Amino acid sequence: MKTTTLLFLFFTAFSVIAQDKFFTNTATVNFEASVPLFEEIKAVNRQVAILLEPKTSTFICTVMIKDFRFKLDMMQEHFNDNYMESRRYPKAVFKGKIEKFDLKDINEVEKQYQIKGKLYLRGKMKEIVVNALIKKVADGIQVISDFPISISDFNIQIPSSVASKIAKTANTALTGVVHSDEIMFAALK
Repeated sequence: MKTTTLLFLFFTAFSVIAQDKFFTNTATVNFEASVPLFEEIKAVNRQVAILLEPKTSTFICTVMIKDFRFKLDMMQEHFNDNYMESRRYPKAVFKGKIEKFDLKDINEVEKQYQIKGKLYLRGKMKEIVVNALIKKVADGIQVISDFPISISDFNIQIPSSVASKIAKTANTALTGVVHSDEIMFAALK
């Protein structure tokens, strides 16, 4: 009887705690640094982690640099070895606060929010503000945002022989659905 009561209390406490955080590790970031008339420079990373804590309006996004996939292996190699130095700087992290965010206001209608925070990339930090579209979906909360990244802000060195073929600002688009731990826990049963 004590074991049953203890398990009941544990799962009840877990359910209450679980609703405080929403998470995914399957968000997507699309990267593009193309310049018109030159070869397309695009990549996608489908293993992006997002943590959303509604109580504190905290939003954290972590991207492993080596997980970007380009259509050409050579582009991926240059991206990782020469430009992003992914062995030395394996991840990019954005930590911010969603302005005027209240979980009670989130429904099926998309709402625009601003997220103010710090982007950590290649050993550098830059304070940025990004817009995000947030709405409730069947299995969680959907977040869509763009993160323009200026190569000069993060000391990314582009050789002069290809500098005109690569955009000075890379466009990165984040899309993900975060789930409460309770939903994830139910899926494991």
